[in-house]
Amino acid sequence: MKDSIPARFLATSDRCGDQPGYHVFLEGRWHATSWSTYGAQVRQAAKSLMALGLEPGHTVGILGFNRPEWSIVDHASMVAGGAPAGIYTTCSPEEVAYIVGHSEAGIVLVEDHPQYLKLKETRGDLPKLRHIVLMHGSPPVADDPMVLTWQAFLDAGAGIDDKAVQQRLDGITPDQTATYIYTSGTTGPPKAVELSHGNLAWTATTACTIAALDGNDSSVSYLPLSHIAEQMFTLHAPATVGYPVFYAESIQRVPENLKSVQPTVVFGVPRIWEKMHAKVASRLAEAKGLKKRVADFAFRTGRTVTELRNHGEVPSGTLALKYRVANALIFKKVKPLMGLSKARLCVSGAAPISKEVLDFFAGLDIPIYEVYGQSEDCGPTSFNLPGQTRLGTVGKPLPDTEVRIADDGEILVKGPHVFKGYAKDPKATAEALVDGWLCTGDLGAFDDEGYLVITGRKKDIIITAGGKNIAPKNIEAALTDLVLVSQAVVIGDRRKFLSALITLDPDAVETFRAQTGFEGPAHEAPALRDAVQQGIDATVNPRFAQVEHVRKFTVLDRELSIEDGELTPTLKIKRRIVNDHFADTIDAMYQD
Repeated sequence: MKDSIPARFLATSDRCGDQPGYHVFLEGRWHATSWSTYGAQVRQAAKSLMALGLEPGHTVGILGFNRPEWSIVDHASMVAGGAPAGIYTTCSPEEVAYIVGHSEAGIVLVEDHPQYLKLKETRGDLPKLRHIVLMHGSPPVADDPMVLTWQAFLDAGAGIDDKAVQQRLDGITPDQTATYIYTSGTTGPPKAVELSHGNLAWTATTACTIAALDGNDSSVSYLPLSHIAEQMFTLHAPATVGYPVFYAESIQRVPENLKSVQPTVVFGVPRIWEKMHAKVASRLAEAKGLKKRVADFAFRTGRTVTELRNHGEVPSGTLALKYRVANALIFKKVKPLMGLSKARLCVSGAAPISKEVLDFFAGLDIPIYEVYGQSEDCGPTSFNLPGQTRLGTVGKPLPDTEVRIADDGEILVKGPHVFKGYAKDPKATAEALVDGWLCTGDLGAFDDEGYLVITGRKKDIIITAGGKNIAPKNIEAALTDLVLVSQAVVIGDRRKFLSALITLDPDAVETFRAQTGFEGPAHEAPALRDAVQQGIDATVNPRFAQVEHVRKFTVLDRELSIEDGELTPTLKIKRRIVNDHFADTIDAMYQD
């Protein structure tokens, strides 16, 4: 049998047998499904896809929140020789239709009736769409023969035997397309990143090896499964080493789910860690007297110990004693409240995270390891790892991965995980792949120890009216390090100076309100604005050159959101949309 993620999955389901393969939360508790049952579900789903007309090379669309059915159909599509294409639940009907049409998916799995309606509204433009499958628990749609309930879908494969499934599996080749990752589209329509079975298998093996993942680990699945990073932790790594996955009830219930599971592996985009940081920091800010001194002692100790461990060392002597005291008084009490008491690998990726947030968690004895990469190389290019971490960098390149910096500062990548290209887009493929090198569009440099530092993104570069080139990433990270600030967008292209749009962290605002007694809407409060200005003057601007100073800012009356089109599903800022939505606000900062 050739090595691939679907082959590994079925082998793992046989090997792990009665051990838990995944858990769902029902009626107040977690319910486990064994690996053997999980494997049987995937085999049956593969038969059903084949019975419904899926041929090798065909695509299956998946539209829904993280559920077992998502993973079952993803694996089954690959087992049957096809390729899944995930669709973000936040996509509009038009965006859904674009992806289904572009991928030529004949079968689409949807979570529920509202997601089904997106397809119903646009399927007149989708001539190749033949079947819509509802996830388990969604009521049938009586007047639509194209729609199958989950059980009807599974029953459809009754006439396909195991030998036919095995033949499909045996026919998979390393260079065959395994999955399509549709980019979240910060500019223009999404592109279809075409990843091969060889890409996925190599990346999963490498990730599990360098992160020492095994069957004793566990994770909570909650970030969009349409994103390659979540697929790695929910699909590909478990298929490789056999650890169980807990499916979050909803994005709103993630904090409670983390607390009840206490997973060993936690992946989050920066905004997740920033929200957790803001909540804990606001509570710690309320500590007074002895409690504050104990907390400060624990933070100092935690940072010192984490720094040692990041260099592969362990605390000893007096420091080891201090660590035991800090652990007993603070760490052991705080970690369970965040769901991190057993976490041995906390990872941040998909966008830059500020060094200050990482430093805060280090003070709580929670090292967060930053990974850098893109969908085009299956997620990881470089990775900070236990014993080999430098805060403020994104780690060293993966094994067998070449990374070099072009003359203009762009990061170029070559390795077994670099994608085949963008489906149906030879022009974009030719721009992204040059002589085998992936042109990432990111700017970076190596430090004196070989750690990669991201300095910005080529498309985000601000060129001021004075002709100065400025990368906004680090300035925005410094702004969001301010306790009151949740999001920041630096403005200044073709302008005389830099300004910023900022949003406020609700928990920090309420703490500030209790401390100062200010009244009225937060974004209009002079006391709050003054506090932000003081932070900019004291801790943000001094870190940058004069031309990079933020001269003015506006506090928005709401957070930027996915629903308003200002954030991608992985919470990256869509600068063009933000500039369009707040054009009058931006102009007002430059009227004088």
